[in-house]
Amino acid sequence: MRSLIARGLAVAAAALTAAATVLVPGAAQAAAPFDVLVFSKTAGFRHDSIPTGIQTIRDLGTANGFTVTATEDAGAFTTANLATYEAVIFLSTTGDVLNNTQQSAFESYINGGGGYLGIHAAADTEYGWAYYGQLVGAWFSSHPAIQQATVRTEDNTHPATSHLGATWSRSDEWYNYGTNPRSNVRVLQNLDEGSYSGGSMSGDHPITWCRTQGSGRSFYTGLGHTIQSYAESAFRSLLLGGIRYVAGQVTADCSPRTSGTSITVEGESYTSNFGVQPANHGTASGGRTVGYIENGDWVGYSSVNVSGAKTFSARVSSAGAGGTIRVRAGSQTGTVLGTVTVPNTGSWDTFRTVSTTLTATGSGPLFLTFSGGSGSLFDVDTITITK
Repeated sequence: MRSLIARGLAVAAAALTAAATVLVPGAAQAAAPFDVLVFSKTAGFRHDSIPTGIQTIRDLGTANGFTVTATEDAGAFTTANLATYEAVIFLSTTGDVLNNTQQSAFESYINGGGGYLGIHAAADTEYGWAYYGQLVGAWFSSHPAIQQATVRTEDNTHPATSHLGATWSRSDEWYNYGTNPRSNVRVLQNLDEGSYSGGSMSGDHPITWCRTQGSGRSFYTGLGHTIQSYAESAFRSLLLGGIRYVAGQVTADCSPRTSGTSITVEGESYTSNFGVQPANHGTASGGRTVGYIENGDWVGYSSVNVSGAKTFSARVSSAGAGGTIRVRAGSQTGTVLGTVTVPNTGSWDTFRTVSTTLTATGSGPLFLTFSGGSGSLFDVDTITITK
């Protein structure tokens, strides 16, 4: 058997200042001047990141050609006042923050072509207002402790996510939602529930999405609980892309997509296994693979539900015997959805992608079982399921 080869928050005010001046390439040049209202009233828990969030949005506006007005006065929600803004941002609002008259004015604003952007606790707002629940996409249900997790880019055609890679590892407070919004929104990012503790959405966990409502536009992200989030250039770019979308400065397809959805996970993020170990590879995504695979070994991924899965692909390497991957539903002995052959790729650091159409159907978590000759068969880097 091969031996293992090891390879080798504080946020200063200066970091925030430096990040504020960063332009998204082409954004300022392409954008016409517009106006944004930031609303951060709270009637429940109050996030200490709100002042930093307001300043971040102001800085983005200065650098990218839009003006920002911040308020916690719900009296700003009148038909005449809202008409002066291209977008309204709910920044970690909580509880019941608008009365019936103000709600009516906001509904008319959105339905008439206005923009809404919700950040983090915007999903913990106005539980009794059905229109708002539709607008935000899903209401907050619970969250575990702040921890690192893997955010997966599901759609990188939107200006808010076009700068991101396939995965993004970061720390935040990860919301669970009372319902899955997927059937009503375009999911842009989802969480790999196998990468952290406390996810409760059965492996399909949207965290950033967009939609249209009436003639208006909506964008929501569950990111943004921590003060440190607002110093991250990738998060600031996500916010800027979302703001420009809801303000009507850029276009994007935010229609629900129930087919053609791809879920990619790191092979070594398995939640159950037999016989395998992570292996270090400088040429692998994230620097590691599922390694030391021998005949009869298997892995399971509770974060990936195979219901509706149509294709399977994996990035693999082998300087050994090669072999076969069987894609199974629910357990290591579950229904075989499809099989794919892994060849000898020439070295353990030479990767290629193998794929197959899944010809059977099943439900439950994804499991992969491995078979072949004697000794080490192959390594698995990343895995993609398309529905």
